[in-house]
Amino acid sequence: MESLKYPIGRFEPLPDYTPEMLRGFINDIRYLPQLVEIAVQQLDEYQLQTPYRPEGWTVAQVVHHLADSHMNGYTRMKLALTEEQPVIKPYEEQLWAELPDVKFTPVNVSITLLHALHNRWVSLMEHLSEAGWERTFVHPANGTRHNLKTHAANYSWHGKHHLEHILRLKERMDW
Repeated sequence: MESLKYPIGRFEPLPDYTPEMLRGFINDIRYLPQLVEIAVQQLDEYQLQTPYRPEGWTVAQVVHHLADSHMNGYTRMKLALTEEQPVIKPYEEQLWAELPDVKFTPVNVSITLLHALHNRWVSLMEHLSEAGWERTFVHPANGTRHNLKTHAANYSWHGKHHLEHILRLKERMDW
């Protein structure tokens, strides 16, 4: 079950990240919308409503979750760049996945949103100074401070993690 839930493993932050690693994270974020679009473009409504694992989200919920989560990730980065160690607002992602906009909005709307959002996010990250990458925010659940390097690493992982959910489901179902 662990490999179905975490097909690329769990996110493991490093103590620090090199400029080359940051460029890789930026590229992962840059290309995620295209990869998600390609992954779902041939799926019909039945396939989009198929959970990627038992008790997991449907493919459509995964796509909408990516848009929701990455909007939050982008906002958190902007907060860290404009405020001194802001305390971020967590959100109940499981409950967001059940809201009407997820149930009744076609996945292409969230894919379009991902394209636009990631374009802005990549532009922001490509122009960050070293000091910008060191800016932090605080997560209220445990009071931990996260710098923007780790944040980029986490969202690089997050996109690949959910893309892999879709790709492995397609492989298992022979779609």
